[in-house]
Amino acid sequence: MRLTKRRIIGIDPGLASTGWGVVDYSGGKIRYAAHGCIETKADRPRADRLFFILTAIRAVLDEWNPGESAVETLFFGRNVSSAIPVAEARGVVSVALAERGLPVREFTPNAIKQGVAGIASADKSQIQNMVRIILGLTEVPRPDHAADALAAAICCAHSFPVESGSKDTR
Repeated sequence: MRLTKRRIIGIDPGLASTGWGVVDYSGGKIRYAAHGCIETKADRPRADRLFFILTAIRAVLDEWNPGESAVETLFFGRNVSSAIPVAEARGVVSVALAERGLPVREFTPNAIKQGVAGIASADKSQIQNMVRIILGLTEVPRPDHAADALAAAICCAHSFPVESGSKDTR
């Protein structure tokens, strides 16, 4: 019997910072592959910033060749206008993922917390430390957005069975 290795990219979208993290999942084990953060400059026009995110995500997808993706859903409190730039960043990320034909799995922040720490009320430092432990890292991944993206990928690995259409990345 041949085990399928799933390569999953998690993404925490944002206009200023879009975190990404890649994990491999095989035989019930999650292994760290890579992480990073795409940062845009606030003094640039919004369209330029969105195009930069799109271009950078395409490059990450080209380099790491994931077969699945996990994206944190949009969460906003009372200020809807602050959520618009994040929604736009999610849009360009979704376009890049769709171009590759990747299944886009969306998780709420609470679902990610539950999937990583076992409790939906876990705080940011608890999630980051659990990401470190699960992936066997010596330090918490930085910046925070990259750690959040790795948490989304871990949640996806635990939430979905292997599919016949998943890319075997071996």
